[in-house]
Amino acid sequence: MRHLLEKPLILTAALFGIGLILCKPLLAQPLITAPQPLAELIEQGLAENKEIQSLQAKVQSLQDEVSFAGSLEDPRLGFGVLNLPTNTWKFNQEPMTQKTIFLSQKFPWFGKLSLKAQRQALMASEEQAMLEAKQLELARKIATAYYQLGFIATSLEINQRLTEMVSQLLRVAETRYAAGDGLQNDVLQAQVELSKLMDEKIDLDKRGQTLRDQINELLNREKFMSVTPPMDLGYPDLKLNSLALKEKSLANNPWLQVRQAKIAQSEVEVELAKKDYWPDMDFRVAYGQRDNDPNDGNRPDFFSATVTVNVPLWAKSRQNKKLAASKKGHDAAIKSYRNLAESLPYRVDSLVTEINDTQKNYSLYADALLVQSEQWAHSALSAYEVGKIEFNTMINAQIRLLRNELRAKHYVYAIYQKLAELEETLGVPWSQ
Repeated sequence: MRHLLEKPLILTAALFGIGLILCKPLLAQPLITAPQPLAELIEQGLAENKEIQSLQAKVQSLQDEVSFAGSLEDPRLGFGVLNLPTNTWKFNQEPMTQKTIFLSQKFPWFGKLSLKAQRQALMASEEQAMLEAKQLELARKIATAYYQLGFIATSLEINQRLTEMVSQLLRVAETRYAAGDGLQNDVLQAQVELSKLMDEKIDLDKRGQTLRDQINELLNREKFMSVTPPMDLGYPDLKLNSLALKEKSLANNPWLQVRQAKIAQSEVEVELAKKDYWPDMDFRVAYGQRDNDPNDGNRPDFFSATVTVNVPLWAKSRQNKKLAASKKGHDAAIKSYRNLAESLPYRVDSLVTEINDTQKNYSLYADALLVQSEQWAHSALSAYEVGKIEFNTMINAQIRLLRNELRAKHYVYAIYQKLAELEETLGVPWSQ
């Protein structure tokens, strides 16, 4: 990692800036792994989101200013009158009276313009990397809300199935109680469970609407549009190589590239501060036209040329201070980069661990707990029908089965959400 910091950044600054700007076209590849409906939502969000549009305009503005920053100032053209006597205001009275035209041009010290162009290119590359980071962040936010909406939709579907099941059991309990074979407590418990499910549905509907509003806001839609939630997402069964993903994050994380651009910019600032000890030059040429003398004698015209340089007389309070400040800025940029570069692998490792553990949780439910819960539910129902167990045990077994099914699906949606978060950290899809 540290070899990146030891490169001669001045020699590579322009290439870094141009490469980051030109070699990474916007949306050249999918930002994160996403099913087609989600990919369409992300594409719409990237096209319509106002913050993204603002950053795109800023990148273009900074790119357009690169040539301006590396160009000379406009030359100055002037006209004047020299030594005109005020007693007569005649141009032919005094031999030094002349009408002049002059042209001047300022030339910065050698290398300053190229450094300023490099600095501007690096500012554009920094903004480009920031744009990519914001695009990834937006894609992750849309994906997170989308998968959460899918889990809410699945929860509502399980809630509906539970409601139908408990309603059926309530009717059975009421029938048995009316016939004298059941207990009133069984009826009351079924009614309580049914009320709890109704309350849960209200809460789920509210959360679902909030997520739809959130997605519409992220997509910057002018009016509310319905969002179809994902249902029955397949289990991804990811095989993640933590070491390879850490290396990928160090190579592609856009926030790391933002800080790399900051380092290169600060290196250019140091070199510009060193150049300030050397004078800029102001060249001026002038032509003075003189009238003939009062006796119509010819007077030759004048040509003049001057060079003006600034003298760093106050270097102690100006150039020295600027150079010291530039070096401190460079040191701060390096420390900021190293801080992120050293913490990024831990972030990747944490996300990979979370995904792997969630996959283990899913496997436990899918391979064991769901099978056991289904067997328990069937056994409890059969035993209740012949009066071997109480109603409470039977209804809990039925509810536990569907709750475990929902829990297993929760893990699937959680894997997809964590994968989107991981890919935001990587800067590219994990499989690329």
